[in-house]
Amino acid sequence: MSFSFEIEKKDTSSAARRGTLSTPHGVIETPAFMPVGTAATVKALTQEALEELGASIILANTYHLYLRPGHELIRKLGGLHRFMSWPRAILTDSGGYQVFSLSELRKVTDDGVRFRSHLDGSEHLLTPEKAAEIQLALGSDVAMVLDECIETPAPRELAEAAVKRTTEWARRARNHFLQYARQNGELGQWQFGIVQGATFADLRRESARQLLELDFPGYAVGGLAVGEPHSVTCEMAGEVTFLIPEDRPLYLMGVGRPEQLADYVALGIDMMDCVLPTRAARHACLYTSEGRVLIKNARYAQDERAIDPQCSCSVCRRYTRAYLRHLFAAGEITAAILATHHNVHFYLDIMRQIREAIGFGNLAKFSSAMHARYAEGPA
Repeated sequence: MSFSFEIEKKDTSSAARRGTLSTPHGVIETPAFMPVGTAATVKALTQEALEELGASIILANTYHLYLRPGHELIRKLGGLHRFMSWPRAILTDSGGYQVFSLSELRKVTDDGVRFRSHLDGSEHLLTPEKAAEIQLALGSDVAMVLDECIETPAPRELAEAAVKRTTEWARRARNHFLQYARQNGELGQWQFGIVQGATFADLRRESARQLLELDFPGYAVGGLAVGEPHSVTCEMAGEVTFLIPEDRPLYLMGVGRPEQLADYVALGIDMMDCVLPTRAARHACLYTSEGRVLIKNARYAQDERAIDPQCSCSVCRRYTRAYLRHLFAAGEITAAILATHHNVHFYLDIMRQIREAIGFGNLAKFSSAMHARYAEGPA
């Protein structure tokens, strides 16, 4: 199966659209949420569980896999899909965000980023070409170019410089990718560009325009959801979405909370990822149709209800709140496994409901209901 992106239904009151992204490892219904599998595993879930949950695409982390076990080893063992025994689609990031978060251990130049491993202190140079090479070795379905991530809020001069460097790096990554394709034939991989620009609307638009000249098959909006208000995230993403041709999938990186997902879809976003459902689960925060449940609360000690009586996941069909609270209190690993299973199901089900809402033309109603449920805070 080759790549394609087709829009099947558009929302009449927003920029939301429902479609399908076809990859060599299956078809993804969009808008889609991608569970984060940093080190070739979604924490606390097996691949069998992810298949049961209906995940059609997951995200893996180039930086971490490059350092351990190494991309050449994964290539030797048949690529990332075979290595982790995952038959469905995979998106890999470029490693840029992880490298730039190592503020004490890296130095950025026009050539690339020189950094020291957080594992053993060894020195490495990550260039746009190197990031592309690593992801080609991994064999992911969608690969991201190396971009320059900066802190928000940022001075305009810093944001301007980051946009310029991001475009130049994207050009180098694209040239390297296309040259590799000419030498090796069809690659079975799509490469996405990443729009930067911090919280400056004109820089966001300029970044998008520059990247459009490089003709990527898909685009991402990066450098958001890093502490700025949700309204600003939406504003900056909206500056980009209306510029991208509608036949290109658009990915908003690192978002978001349950009640925010429909907001991003309404802007025209097709793909999202976030560590929140898995991370929150490990910290005993469960997402439900009535809002957040902090399961360690004493009120659940004798609660025989399911985590979410409206949920159809296998955890809610079998286990009680009282039992899950006991597992967390006892420090049992099973607590994280069950909580993660439920939270990932909840996120994937929200996206299913969003796709249905687009089909029936009531996305705004669905979004308002979600915001109302989560406005009261955790129980």
